[in-house]
Amino acid sequence: MSKNFDRELLADVAERLINHLKNRTDVQNIDLMNLSGFCRNCLSKWYVSAAEKKNISISYDDAREMIYGMPYLEWKEKFQKKITTEQKEKFDKNQV
Repeated sequence: MSKNFDRELLADVAERLINHLKNRTDVQNIDLMNLSGFCRNCLSKWYVSAAEKKNISISYDDAREMIYGMPYLEWKEKFQKKITTEQKEKFDKNQV
């Protein structure tokens, strides 16, 4: 297999990941950050960055709505739980 990624396959994989995260509202961003070093907000920022490289204008809020499947504040109100002391300590430890 070629070391170059097939862009269409990558797009399909990215879309599947985003849809998976839209459906797994029980998975908190802090848990994603602590386990993998990225979260839904990171994906949104990467989306904006990729758009900018192609001279496409998209706001961070619009990108977050695409990633979350709804406006961020709505998702936050419906699904985001208060961060625990353990989650915060783990996050802080990983930021070194």
